[in-house]
Amino acid sequence: MIKVLSVFGTRPEAIKMAPLVKQLERDSDIESKVCVTAQHRDMLDQVLSFFNIIPDYDLDIMTQRQTLSQITSRVLMGMDDVLDSERPDLVLVHGDTTTTFAAALSAYYHKIMAGHVEAGLRTHDKFFPYPEEINRRLTAPLVDMHFAPTANAKNNLLSEGIGSDNIFVTGNTVIDALKWTIREDYVFENRALNDIDYKSHRVIAMTAHRRENWGEPLENICRAVQDIVQSYEDVIVVYPVHLNPAVRDVVYSLLGSTERVVLLDPLSTVDMHNLVKRSYFVMTDSGGLQEEVPSLGKPVLVLRDVTERPEAVQAGTVKLVGTDKEEIVKSAKKLLGDGAEYARMANAVNPYGDGNASERIVQAIKYRFGLADDKPEDFVPQD
Repeated sequence: MIKVLSVFGTRPEAIKMAPLVKQLERDSDIESKVCVTAQHRDMLDQVLSFFNIIPDYDLDIMTQRQTLSQITSRVLMGMDDVLDSERPDLVLVHGDTTTTFAAALSAYYHKIMAGHVEAGLRTHDKFFPYPEEINRRLTAPLVDMHFAPTANAKNNLLSEGIGSDNIFVTGNTVIDALKWTIREDYVFENRALNDIDYKSHRVIAMTAHRRENWGEPLENICRAVQDIVQSYEDVIVVYPVHLNPAVRDVVYSLLGSTERVVLLDPLSTVDMHNLVKRSYFVMTDSGGLQEEVPSLGKPVLVLRDVTERPEAVQAGTVKLVGTDKEEIVKSAKKLLGDGAEYARMANAVNPYGDGNASERIVQAIKYRFGLADDKPEDFVPQD
């Protein structure tokens, strides 16, 4: 059997790794182990509970106002005992968090093969997003298997000297997760969401929390939200606010008393997915939502100046609007007032996956370890 240790620490990682962990558990050729760093604690636990994943190891590293250096060092120290004890055949990391980079580095130090899920995303600007862009770049040379979600991500890796035999284009596992979470008759865990009249209002679901948007950019975003709801009486903005004080202090000071702006604590995965399903469109600086939302037929306005996910921009499912107040308002009003523009974005093809990424990754692992004869075919979006 192939012993595979999946390592993740934040809610976004957990959402995207959960379908893969379940696929690994089902395969009789694989012994699946899970280690969580708990870089985020409560938000991570929500996902683990929903997917019924019980970690074999929990490093529980989170502290209040933790720094990137503290996260990195605690993950490295914690992973020592885990890897010495388990000696897995393969360590899987995901995406772009500090946990991702530190766990991959630890696997390298222990001379253990590693694989990177959602590999190859790049903005080519080391401070946007910060620190995610550098986490991705530093992880690439440390790992042995690169599970790229798209052909564009594969090309980024090839340009950095990664061999094509080590790259597998799989689609994104976050699309797999939607099969678990979306329900037509869903009743929200957060009761405030059940009280919204989705039939007579156009709901804008939004998130904004990235480090590069702290301070003035986030203030601009909040003031844009004020303008939008004041311009349209049928619009409600639902904003689950990150727990970080750098985000909450700004958001609640500017939007706390704004009519038809619903501020909530972070939602569970299933609540967020079903909120998006019932929304009119989405405004976000999240990477994951740029991938998820197009599968649900909703336009996305990205509150960032650059994105490591250019495929959605090219496909027309998302639009980069940055953090300038006037540009955000202009783009939102275009979707609210122009039916043709709305339909164009809502009906664009999602380039990120077909719901079978986890299966392709497991097949690729078995191929690499000699338990499958053929390399899985690359994921190609269907028009």
